[in-house]
Amino acid sequence: MPKQHFADALISAAPSGSIPPEQRIFAPFIGSWSLAINWIDLEGRVEREERGEWHFSWVLDGCGIQDVWIWPPRAEREARPGVGEYGTSLRFYDADLGAWQSIWVGPAHRYVRRFTASGVAGEVTLQTQPDEKPAMRWTFHDVQADSFKWRNEVYEDGRWRVQQRFVARRV
Repeated sequence: MPKQHFADALISAAPSGSIPPEQRIFAPFIGSWSLAINWIDLEGRVEREERGEWHFSWVLDGCGIQDVWIWPPRAEREARPGVGEYGTSLRFYDADLGAWQSIWVGPAHRYVRRFTASGVAGEVTLQTQPDEKPAMRWTFHDVQADSFKWRNEVYEDGRWRVQQRFVARRV
């Protein structure tokens, strides 16, 4: 099957009417973003800074949103072989849960994580499933039309610790 046929079957122009408007919590992220990525050490200091890109689209007849997260950006990948990640999340609204279910796949690091997501007070938080260790939460915050921030926290030693932060700008 030619590549374009697959993309046409996957990508949707709009959300499905089955997702209530108030539950379209990932809709503000639809589009393409450049990233400033910070990795945070155990003392809370930035230990590494990188650039990346993040792309979001409605998919599966508008019933889900998929993203592609790329670090380093595609324009820099050839010069840095073996470095980074080229991963994806697929999420859909589960009316029975009243929340979004999501799965992250990062093949470069052989990583798969399942999350449940909800939106509160302008933030979107994804929390790992209870059986997944270590517990993690990812939060989209300070969401504007052309920017947002994101943080990755891990639960260790009885507390949440930030291990990664992104600043995203719409491209």
